[in-house]
Amino acid sequence: MKNILGVTRAGLAAAVLVGAVLCSAPAALAKTTTSSNWAGFAVHHPGVSFRRVSGTWTQPSVSCTAGQSSYSAMWVGIGGFKPTSHALEQIGTEVDCNAAGNAVSSAWYELVPAPSKPIKLAVHPGDVMHATVTVDGHEVTVVLEDLTSHRTFRRRLDAPTIDVSSAEWIVEAPSECISQFACQALPLANFGSVAFGSVAATSTRGAVGPIIAPHWWRTKIELAPGPQRLIVARQTSDTEGSATPSTLSGHGSGFDVTYSSVAASPQQFDGTRQSRLRAAYIEH
Repeated sequence: MKNILGVTRAGLAAAVLVGAVLCSAPAALAKTTTSSNWAGFAVHHPGVSFRRVSGTWTQPSVSCTAGQSSYSAMWVGIGGFKPTSHALEQIGTEVDCNAAGNAVSSAWYELVPAPSKPIKLAVHPGDVMHATVTVDGHEVTVVLEDLTSHRTFRRRLDAPTIDVSSAEWIVEAPSECISQFACQALPLANFGSVAFGSVAATSTRGAVGPIIAPHWWRTKIELAPGPQRLIVARQTSDTEGSATPSTLSGHGSGFDVTYSSVAASPQQFDGTRQSRLRAAYIEH
């Protein structure tokens, strides 16, 4: 989901920014911000739009505990970084822990504001995944390749609403939503560490480069649990998951995102508490 100040993750740019710490260095250098659902990097620049983003990662294993459901998603996408964004085009994988303490891997794509769609592609821990999102007008092509099993998913879609103002490589805590504007980031699964590599973006004017390319600015995003805007209190343990990206490597084409646990903070709500009887759905 998208990166929205004070809002949520799934489908709509996944980041629900809760605060930003901007470096005092020149704008061309990296900035750092904090999100309650995203960890990774985004590239953006006034006047620059993006038509393609790609990256590779290895599907991680997760450490699960019976009775504690948790979730994590890895993806690449275009759009959704701006707090004012209303769209995000993304594709990725997920590895969750169910209530029985078992790990479950899956794949999906999402064109926010539409809900995510599952992909019939078996994904296993250790599989090397390569993802690409390409936008041409309102036509979006999403591709997910399992380089280990040599299986590929590809789909061309029409998107009534698009955002091409940013490109991202993200580990996310998916959200539970009852509407586009009423979501809560779910507990982050302990995925250990995820390494992104071969990351690249292409602008609509043909500029191609990694995260540190001179054509755009970059923002490092750290996931830290924070006050949630919605739904019902959901706290299953005394700790919560956070995630932090490393410094860039490989001439700006790679980085790691590492899980860590922090003390759980009390749930806070904005407005009237929603009823548990309302149907909820998961968004990326």
